[in-house]
Amino acid sequence: MSSEELRDPAIRIVLLPKDTNANGTIFGGIILSHIDLAGAVQAKKHTKERIVTVAMKEVIFKQPVLVGEVVSFYTSTVKVGNTSVTVSVDVEVFRDGEDVRVTEAELTFVAVDKAGHPTALKAAN
Repeated sequence: MSSEELRDPAIRIVLLPKDTNANGTIFGGIILSHIDLAGAVQAKKHTKERIVTVAMKEVIFKQPVLVGEVVSFYTSTVKVGNTSVTVSVDVEVFRDGEDVRVTEAELTFVAVDKAGHPTALKAAN
């Protein structure tokens, strides 16, 4: 199986004028927020524990996102540790009849107990 086949579609949204910056493109922070949500969707497949985001590797925006474009967030699990899950998120828009990569990120989530301390992952099923 190729890495493309292992990706899960976590979120698909259409961003609106309220999400734009002064240049008329979507705020990077809006995209980052959805990257975090998509990553959490994937991480939760590995545990029933509460999870928190502890790291997001460098994010470079390769293309702007325009108002009204369908933005897709695809995820795959990179690594599952004792207390953490690392997830890859690819962000694409459908533009001019093709999927265009906007950015990607790798996030690490940690399972935490009620006191907020790292705890062992417990299977989601």
